[in-house]
Amino acid sequence: MVKKVLWIVLILVPGIFGQATFHGNLAHTGVYESPGPKQLKGIKWAFKTDGPVLSSPTISDGVVFLGSSDGNAYAVDEETGKQKWSYSTGLPISSSLAVAGGLVYFTSYAGNLYAVDAVTGKVAWTFTTEQERKFQAKGLDGYAGISSNSQVIPDAWDFFTSSPGVANGHVYFGSGDGNVYCLDAHTGALVWKFTTGDVVHASPAIANNTVYIGSWDSYFYAIDADTGQEKWRYKAGEDPVFHNQVGFQSSATVVDGVVYVGCRDGHVYAFDAATGRKKWDYSTSQSWVNTTPAVRDGVVYAGSCDGGRFHALDAKSGRLRFAVEAKACLDSSPALAGDLAYIGNFSGRLYAIDIKSGKVAWEFQTAASKEDRLKVLDPDGSYHGKTYPNTQVFHDFEDMYLSMSLTFSTGAIISSPAIDKGVVYVGSTDGSLYALE
Repeated sequence: MVKKVLWIVLILVPGIFGQATFHGNLAHTGVYESPGPKQLKGIKWAFKTDGPVLSSPTISDGVVFLGSSDGNAYAVDEETGKQKWSYSTGLPISSSLAVAGGLVYFTSYAGNLYAVDAVTGKVAWTFTTEQERKFQAKGLDGYAGISSNSQVIPDAWDFFTSSPGVANGHVYFGSGDGNVYCLDAHTGALVWKFTTGDVVHASPAIANNTVYIGSWDSYFYAIDADTGQEKWRYKAGEDPVFHNQVGFQSSATVVDGVVYVGCRDGHVYAFDAATGRKKWDYSTSQSWVNTTPAVRDGVVYAGSCDGGRFHALDAKSGRLRFAVEAKACLDSSPALAGDLAYIGNFSGRLYAIDIKSGKVAWEFQTAASKEDRLKVLDPDGSYHGKTYPNTQVFHDFEDMYLSMSLTFSTGAIISSPAIDKGVVYVGSTDGSLYALE
């Protein structure tokens, strides 16, 4: 009983671990206590990994934690950018790392959830899921297979694995095997699992003793955090032919009894957190909403992909307050600090947007974006008038992966920013973690 009470106290006291989980806190509000830079002075430091960084940084006790596609989880000194330790899983890590109770939790494409010591990087335990895989479908996005469109095609744009959330001595996460898991945070023992109809790569938002999470099966779920029993579900749009406008890649945000979440069906949804009743939905004209919304002071902020727009929506009505053209796809989730929202795009730019005026205050360009060695960017940061390179080389599904490769070559910012002590931390597909001041 004493240990359980201690864990509850540690999780609920915000100053102990700071905001050491995906999108700022367990409810995923995207709100950071520290203001970020109002003007960009430059790069404080850059930490280089050996693979694209899709993982979003989290910060605890002066250490920045992140994963890389090189298969390693890293702990980096917040002030100097020097590596403190790394832990190899052998396969890419695109989840964010959560820190609680002296342990760091993360998933990887190895199909495991890892718990490692936050100070030493030594593994405490691992839990193996049934499998890990990308979302896949026959005739995906209208692409043909090598011989016909009957071939099952994995979705190149399914970037992330689920980022764990830790609450009340339990760790929660989704998996490519279609399950949502709840484990004992101390031992890794299975407490319960909840089965959906497809891949679950969204990250769980936890509030009101409820786990809120969407699946690629087109359903959004509210699950009792203690028992794993379903409280309610909501079915979003379907796309049985091309499987393009379907599924929850976005993670949810919970604020004031309302759940906000984006969907690949081209909508931002608002649900009553207790009942699942839809309060409103906002259409982006079929542009995917893969970002996790940030919510503060009655406004919902979210980015869209094909449209490449940053949207500010009224939290009560869902009506558009303003939009900012970002020139390229936004899969990075916005971070709110002071009067600015920070968000990255596919062309390797991080925008600081003044949320009072709806104007861009400043922007940062990654090293690979400046170099643009494959010459796929226009001067304004757009992809030759497209939201991503439209390649026609193989004339089958391989063109989707070539497009993704060209996107990565520009140092795309798909990672979501985190802010601490006036510094913005964000990863890039050029392999770097940037600290910007």
